Amino acid sequence: MTEDFDRHNTKMAKKKAARDKIMATKTEEKGLIIIHTGKGKGKSSSAFGMIFRCIAHKMPCAVVQFIKGGMNTGERDLIEQNFGELCEFHTMGEGFTWETQDRSRDIEMAQAAWAKAKELILDDSRRMVLLDEINIALRYDYLDVAEVRDWLLANKPPMTHVVLTGRNARDELIEIADLVTEMELVKHPFRSGVKAQAGVEF
Repeated sequence: MTEDFDRHNTKMAKKKAARDKIMATKTEEKGLIIIHTGKGKGKSSSAFGMIFRCIAHKMPCAVVQFIKGGMNTGERDLIEQNFGELCEFHTMGEGFTWETQDRSRDIEMAQAAWAKAKELILDDSRRMVLLDEINIALRYDYLDVAEVRDWLLANKPPMTHVVLTGRNARDELIEIADLVTEMELVKHPFRSGVKAQAGVEF
């Protein structure tokens, strides 16, 4: 048993030395373009985790929701009631497209949300801006993906993180992103007849 522990400790010491050597080369700091996409659950939840980290570090941040809007969510209630001075929250959408059933109105609201997003991103005092479900707006061509890509490349302040969530992220944005995570669906309770529940989905 002692020999197993000694072997393990030696292995971990070598691993730590190799890891420390790699970490010593990582010296750059920059504002990232981050994408959470895929069919699996957790895209917005993960992004809100980043927003709460910013809040915990007293870093000003902001959220723009492009689609959600027809219901209260725990994230919005918590931020608006307790952290409004650190995080601006703008719910610009009016619900999912199958609920609104008004394409012209959806386009109008998405354009207004993008205008607000640009205003928030340009203020370089903000460390992070979350564009929640913008990928959905782009998927349905409510926004021009080339315009969004080009604007981010030309105007995003160097130290500002921008997080874009939603299924079906466009290739044009994946190409310019620094960090892309695809959530993979393995199982979901909805398929077994379980409805969306507070504390899990909203």
